[in-house]
Amino acid sequence: MRFLHTADWHIGKKLHGFDLAEEQRDAFDQIKQIAAEQNVDAIVIAGDLYDRAVASEDSVALLNQMLKELNLQAGYPLLTISGNHDSAIRLETGSDWYQATDFYLKTKFSDAFSPVTLGDTQFFMLPYFQPQMARNYFEDDSLKNLPEIMEKVVAEMEQQFASDKKHILVAHFFAAGSSHTDSETMLEVGGLNPVPVDLLEKFDYVALGHLHDKNAIKHDFIHYAGSPVKFSTSEANTEKGVWIVDTDPYQAKWIPLRPLHDIHVLEHSFSELTDPKLYRQIPEKDYVAIRLTDRAVIDDVMNKLRRYYPRIVSLSRVNGRENALVSDQKTPRANLDPLELFDTFFEEMTADKPTPLQEKIVKESFTELQEGGTYETH
Repeated sequence: MRFLHTADWHIGKKLHGFDLAEEQRDAFDQIKQIAAEQNVDAIVIAGDLYDRAVASEDSVALLNQMLKELNLQAGYPLLTISGNHDSAIRLETGSDWYQATDFYLKTKFSDAFSPVTLGDTQFFMLPYFQPQMARNYFEDDSLKNLPEIMEKVVAEMEQQFASDKKHILVAHFFAAGSSHTDSETMLEVGGLNPVPVDLLEKFDYVALGHLHDKNAIKHDFIHYAGSPVKFSTSEANTEKGVWIVDTDPYQAKWIPLRPLHDIHVLEHSFSELTDPKLYRQIPEKDYVAIRLTDRAVIDDVMNKLRRYYPRIVSLSRVNGRENALVSDQKTPRANLDPLELFDTFFEEMTADKPTPLQEKIVKESFTELQEGGTYETH
C-alpha cells in the first residue's frame, strides 16, 4: 500500500497577526495534487488539524471543505488523529458515521488498540493523550512517566498485530532525539519525558505529528511530517512537505511543498533595507523578520520600513540602541503630558507605535489614577 503522511495543519493559525488561511489553502491544494500524482491509497494526518481547541467558524468551514475534497470528492481513505491543539471532544463529532466513507478519525486513547486495516496494512492510531488517560485505561496508577506508559501501549498493540500485515503507528508526541521550533508547544505529553525511539521500532513505519520540521528526528522509518506551512520566523529556512510511504517493499520519499508567501529574515542597516537592490528582491506579500543593525534611534522606524516590506512580522535590534541625549530631543520630556510620554517610551522600546487599543487602555488607566481610583490594598 502507498499512503501520504502529513500533520500539523493548524487551521486558524496566525503569524504575528497575519491570517494564514490563504497559505494553508495553497499548501492543501499542493498536497491534494501530490496525492493524485503519486496515486496514493490513503492519507494520514497525524494530529493538530486546528490551531486551537475552540476553532473559529472560518477555520471549521475551511477544514471541513478540505476533508470533504479529500474524502468525499477524491475518495481517499483518511486516517486522522487529534493533536494537543485540537479539542478531542469537538473534533470527534460525527466520527461514528465518517467511517462509512473510510474517514477514520480517532480522538480517544482507547481507540489506539483497535487497528484500522486497509490493504496489507494495520494502522494503529494513537491520539494525543494525558498520562491519566493511560492510567485509567490500564487501571494502573503506578504508571508515572511516558516511557513506562508507551511500553505498555506498544505491548498491547503488538497483541493485535496480524502476521500477514504491515504495522503503522500514527501518533502525536515528542520522540527522543527531536528538537523544537518556537511555533510549537514546548510541553511534551503530560509534560513528561519524550518517547524513546527504541519503543517504536516494533512498527514498520511511525507517522508522527507535533514537531514542525521533518529533520526533528533522524530515523529510517520514524518520521515527522512537519507542518505544511511555515508558522514562525524560526522556520524560515525549514523545508515543508509530505512523506509518500510504500509498505511493501518499504520506502519513504519526501516531496517538498512550495511556500505561497515565504518568510525572510533580514539582518541589515536601515539604509541597506531601504535600498532597491535589497527590497526589490523580496516579494511584496512575503513575510519579513528584520534584525536591524543600526544603534541610532530612527523615528517611526517600523512604519518607514513597512513602505518597503508591508508584511513585517517582527523587528529587533542586533546591537542594541544608543541613548538619545536630552539636548538632541525636539521636546524636553518634562514638558510632555503622560500620554505623549507613554507614546515616546513605547516607540523607543519597541520600534513601533502603540495600537489604538493599547492607547485606549493607557488613557483609561491615567484617567482612573487622576480621579483617585478605588483600589483596595491588603
